[in-house]
Amino acid sequence: MVFLEFEKPLESLYEQLQKISQVGQEGDLDVSEMIRELELKIKSKRKEIYGNLSGWQKVQLSRHPERPYTLFYIEQMCKKFVELHGDRYFGDDKAIVGGLANMDGQTVMIMGHQKGVNTKMRQYRNFGMANPEGYRKALRLMKMAEKFNYPVVCLIDTMGANPGIEAEERGQGEAIARNLFEMAQLKVPIVCVVIGEGASGGAIGIGLGDQVFMLENTWYSVISPEGCSSILWRSSDFKEQAAEALKLTADHMFEFGLIDGIIKEPIGGAHTAPLDMAKILKRQIKKSIAALQELSVDQLIEARINKYSSMGFYGVAPVAGTEND
Repeated sequence: MVFLEFEKPLESLYEQLQKISQVGQEGDLDVSEMIRELELKIKSKRKEIYGNLSGWQKVQLSRHPERPYTLFYIEQMCKKFVELHGDRYFGDDKAIVGGLANMDGQTVMIMGHQKGVNTKMRQYRNFGMANPEGYRKALRLMKMAEKFNYPVVCLIDTMGANPGIEAEERGQGEAIARNLFEMAQLKVPIVCVVIGEGASGGAIGIGLGDQVFMLENTWYSVISPEGCSSILWRSSDFKEQAAEALKLTADHMFEFGLIDGIIKEPIGGAHTAPLDMAKILKRQIKKSIAALQELSVDQLIEARINKYSSMGFYGVAPVAGTEND
């Protein structure tokens, strides 16, 4: 079990629990009462720690090395997943996975960022940072779903789109912009969920949906706290202040009307009970798809366009020479 810095009080309690259990087994002693007391302390401490997390602490939880990724959720939520590869232009980007799957009798086109579960796989997946061919692959799968009238499910978890020179040469910005243009008009329901990190254009490239949700301990922002700190303070040392200033948590996104809901995680984060988290996520996705399928194609697209058109705040500057000038 991996403990983050703010979870250190829990780590010591778990160490005590392990030692007491070991003493009881080796000495054939009855330590059940001591174990019970420690378990109560752990439960109380967990509620205390996770009941009031800061923005930076939620960012840390979203990056937890044991946190479940897209392929885990697909495996748990779906049957008969058939992964589809390639963008038919350049190649197959391993940072975005997707394909057809059966979710309790409903065929869906499900896709998302895949970071990799160990060092070797993270390199193979480019840490979930997609190239243009990844977004073009995602768009190809969406258009296929539209052709056969299958709902689209997008799971978002990325530090951002690949910022390399090669990605820019192959049209990174255009690929993301094209996805937004096409997703706005897609004739099938789109359900998006931020399951980890939701950074910048890398996230929004598959993030325009009829219903968009965030897991409780995730974040969604135009820039990471470290990136913001480096720009404003010329140092990453102010990442905690940046995380608070960016207001990037699920609570803030819901308050601003940028997402449609927050999906609760097990206490301690999705990684503490990944199977339970998969069941909770699946329940919400099925509920959303069922509601969206009640709408006609025209209603679906109109509601989607109205939803994004109403986001944000703006003012009209007075024209020079008028009485309001």
